[in-house]
Amino acid sequence: MNWFECKVSYEKMMENGVQKKVTEPYLVDALSFTEAEARIIEEVKHYVSGEFHVTDIKRAKIAELFFNEKGDRYYKIKVNFITLDEKSGAEKKTAVQMMAQASGLKEAIAVLEEGMKGTMADYSIATVAETMILDVFPFSPDAKIKTEETEE
Repeated sequence: MNWFECKVSYEKMMENGVQKKVTEPYLVDALSFTEAEARIIEEVKHYVSGEFHVTDIKRAKIAELFFNEKGDRYYKIKVNFITLDEKSGAEKKTAVQMMAQASGLKEAIAVLEEGMKGTMADYSIATVAETMILDVFPFSPDAKIKTEETEE
């Protein structure tokens, strides 16, 4: 999967009734920057009333993303895969970024560990940090079918 972090700027009605300009990050699965922009516009237009702009798109290096329906936040987790160098016998660590959807830090670790159960590789969790990402839009074949049908 190719993940892109897209920032969307718009006027948001705050709880106290005041309108405030906000920029919120989202994650979309897309093949290119162009597709990422089209997808985020399509997804966000259902949630944002009024005008909005995509202000930034950057590639997000995420090796794996673990979803959890109970979670309302996204946590970035740095995982070190541990391998042994056959020649020297020394441990070698390869760092990758993963994400987990969770309600809290402990739950994020539990979601990652549940997702990693099937792996035979040794790994250690180096860091866990909450992100500002509001929502994640993975690619679904259904979405492509719907857009193709509406274009006809």
